Amino acid sequence: MRRVRFGATLVLAVLLLAPVALAGQAQAPAKSAPATLVNINTATADQLDGLPGIGAAMAARIIDYRQKNGGFKKLEDLMNIQGIGEKNFLKLKPLVTLGQPKAEKGSPGL
Repeated sequence: MRRVRFGATLVLAVLLLAPVALAGQAQAPAKSAPATLVNINTATADQLDGLPGIGAAMAARIIDYRQKNGGFKKLEDLMNIQGIGEKNFLKLKPLVTLGQPKAEKGSPGL
């Protein structure tokens, strides 16, 4: 009889405490994917920070790379950024686009 009471009490406690435990997990929402493609050649730091796996420091490295190299020529160039390996790149690939890289000074426009 004691086992039945203990089991019933345990089940009741789990049912009562489960919503409390789950509520604590819901406080930190995960980054959602952007609604539109992010152009990595023109995006701001905030736009880049909105991408999954990209924080403020990584966004700054992307912008720095873009400025030093005249823009990204292909999406795979993202893997030249410290912290973006193949796994991260594959998550980002469907969310980003190149658009047109900035023309270098002295280059004729088309």
